[in-house]
Amino acid sequence: MTQNPDLQPPVARREPTPTHIHGQTLEDDYRWLRQKDSPEVLTYLEAENAYTAAMMQSTQPLQDRLYAEMLSHIKETDESVPYRFGGWYYSTRTVEGLQYAIYSRRRAAADDSLAADSPEEIMLDMNKLAEGQAFMSLGGLSVSPDGTLLAYSTDNTGYRQYTLHLRNLATGQDLPDTAERVGSFCWAADSRTLFYTTEDETTKRQDRLYRHRLGETAAQDALLLHETDERFNLGVGKTRDGRYILLECGSHTTSEWRYLPADAPEGTFAMIAERVDEQEYSVDHRHGRFYLRTNDAGKAFRLVTAPVASPGREHWTELVPLKPEAPLEDFDLFNSFIVLSLREQGLPTLQVVELGADGALGHSRAITFPEPTYSAQSHVNREFEVRVFRYAYQSLVSPASVYEYDVATGVSTLLKEQEVPGGFQREHYGSERLWVRAEDGTQVPVSLVYRRESFKQDGSNPLYVYGYGSYGYPLPVSFGSSRLSLLDRGVVMAYAHIRGGGELGDAWHDAGKMQVKRNTFTDFVAVTEHLVEKKYGAVDRVAIEGGSAGGLLMGAVVNLRPDLFRVVLSHVPFVDVMNTMLDASLPLTVGEYEEWGNPNDPEAFATMRSYSPYDNLKPGPYPAMLVKTSLNDSQVMYWEPAKYVAKLRTLKTDTTPLLLHINMDAGHGGASGRYDYLKEIAFDYAFLLRELGVEG
Repeated sequence: MTQNPDLQPPVARREPTPTHIHGQTLEDDYRWLRQKDSPEVLTYLEAENAYTAAMMQSTQPLQDRLYAEMLSHIKETDESVPYRFGGWYYSTRTVEGLQYAIYSRRRAAADDSLAADSPEEIMLDMNKLAEGQAFMSLGGLSVSPDGTLLAYSTDNTGYRQYTLHLRNLATGQDLPDTAERVGSFCWAADSRTLFYTTEDETTKRQDRLYRHRLGETAAQDALLLHETDERFNLGVGKTRDGRYILLECGSHTTSEWRYLPADAPEGTFAMIAERVDEQEYSVDHRHGRFYLRTNDAGKAFRLVTAPVASPGREHWTELVPLKPEAPLEDFDLFNSFIVLSLREQGLPTLQVVELGADGALGHSRAITFPEPTYSAQSHVNREFEVRVFRYAYQSLVSPASVYEYDVATGVSTLLKEQEVPGGFQREHYGSERLWVRAEDGTQVPVSLVYRRESFKQDGSNPLYVYGYGSYGYPLPVSFGSSRLSLLDRGVVMAYAHIRGGGELGDAWHDAGKMQVKRNTFTDFVAVTEHLVEKKYGAVDRVAIEGGSAGGLLMGAVVNLRPDLFRVVLSHVPFVDVMNTMLDASLPLTVGEYEEWGNPNDPEAFATMRSYSPYDNLKPGPYPAMLVKTSLNDSQVMYWEPAKYVAKLRTLKTDTTPLLLHINMDAGHGGASGRYDYLKEIAFDYAFLLRELGVEG
């Protein structure tokens, strides 16, 4: 669709604000858009929303159809698989017509089973908390060991600034105990002491650990640790066996852990192993020994153990050596077995290994999966002394499922598969996994899904390519019922597992960050070119999507190859790389130096400037673009996409739509209610389908 000549976009005034560094000048005409409380800024953002609404008005019938289709594929009243913790079974359920989840529990029977007639006890109804609120999000919840109290945290702005609450589960009433800007929290064994971390108000870095005693005010809470290194964040938790409170202090590349007996909350946290730059480790406990996953010997990670009395590196004993071809992604530790989560050829595998009383490795079995591309990982496993292990499985064509694996027999039992109403039949859809040669010869995995009856590998299909490629995050190969609205219209959908992600372990991450970040972008271009060349999609019908760091990807590849893409969906995009990373007062900036580089260093500056989307816009034609952000985003500030769109409007030479939509009541993840979120997806898909000429 071309620009409607009767509709004119807002024009942001230009106020040159140059930055001089390393003998160069960064030009920025729209820095004034950072003034969030300015009436002029808010008026401009509202004008952008009004323009976008007018440009999308003709798609309203399509949006309505898409929303109805997506809703038809959701079981609106549903419940998760209950899991055991202590004397209770916990679950989460949704109710038709209600936006938010309800968290409840039922008491276990005398034989530890879940009795059919056990009455439900509602712990937390998010719908009630959301009354009168435009946004409501749950940060976390934790039941005290004696089962009488609930600690939970909520955010009602989208800024991810959570308030901690304590609730008496017998009465359903919240206690006066509360704290602000809380991140992680966990109970001591006495069920009367709670440890929690808080963030610095400016940088949003979790930098303080407190101890709270029931009945005291936040002002009385003891400050136990203040982490001053701005690269590091704190997180507090507990070992699965409940014996130790664990405190992690971690950056993107380095970690350090402390521990405290859970039954001695007045004690002092002791160090496990002090931080060493570029070394990470994670911890659990079993039978007087800590089990640690660490990359001290290589990027693929190995598993070691150490006695609690002397857990330093000099006492680490290797249990599972590193395997470069199968990076150790995680582990789940139980009384008599351990589950190793590995990556082989970029796909997850689960290895269940028996443990002797002395910790020696015993019989080992792999849980295998049938499809060419999928996701599989540990599910909720709260109990330590069990002989079963729950895991989750899904693929691009198989709905999310929960299985229980019997360690003694090696048999997996399906507990629940997500029901997909509305006529879904998985045999109508096919998935593939390809390897694509990147610019430098590296083989990049790609996951594909399509509707079988409409798919023809003849170069006629509309093609959608999604990517992320940052922070070592493996792009999930997951099922999405909303995706059916595209597949059923003949769209071929591809997910590019590009460098910078974690699909092939830490080495894959390292190959797409810092000074070699360009690999992320050229990988994505190579994947798209290959899919078109092999006729999975039409050369003139390619849509791409990414969000946050994936929004950086969108901006970078559009600058590299604007001719390759027809339409772009860019969510909360990190596009103003230079100005953001040069401002250490912004949330997250200093910690991000380990992912992108520090632009105060000339070499890092040159690399980052070479791909920063905002700084590399130039006159010429661009694809149709829908750029979305939220006013209360705390991770990628709203002004980045706003500035990007304002600048691009002065440079693009064609009439393809360039739309900016700002959610004025949300944060990084968009709308918080499930129905509102579906409407956002319908809006995005209507834009995409219209621009691809696939509205039927």
